[in-house]
Amino acid sequence: MAVMTRWLDPDEQRTWRAFLTASRALMDSLDRELQRDAGMPHAYYEILVRLSEAPDRRLRMSELADATGSSRSRLSHAVSRLEAAGWIRREECPTDRRGQIAVLTDTGFATLAAAAPGHVEGVRRHLFDALSPAQVDQLRRISETLADHLTGSGRN
Repeated sequence: MAVMTRWLDPDEQRTWRAFLTASRALMDSLDRELQRDAGMPHAYYEILVRLSEAPDRRLRMSELADATGSSRSRLSHAVSRLEAAGWIRREECPTDRRGQIAVLTDTGFATLAAAAPGHVEGVRRHLFDALSPAQVDQLRRISETLADHLTGSGRN
């Protein structure tokens, strides 16, 4: 039995294309600015942020991969680069010989602290300054709904 394709109607198509264009342009702008101003891509910034917010600035590599939405191999490659920069160090997991823990170093924390004001200003300038307070609320609610649907977190 053939499955019928549910094609997008013109309004859905327009919404989809606008969403794609806006998402890519926003992330490209933020990534370019972080590269220029802090010498790191947004993916590395996100890793540093997640570690900075974790207890004792440390997370199991598997938890860090999940938190950043990255594959284990991609995260391992990124952490190797961050280790080489002195921003992260890896430690063996005391409860699991196969596991490793990523730890944000003081140098990494200082690097993040130096990058954060410019990044936050970019987020404000590129996203929030273009929206009314009502649109910000709508964007948050829409984003939470999509995140819950796509991750199965069922937060609502």
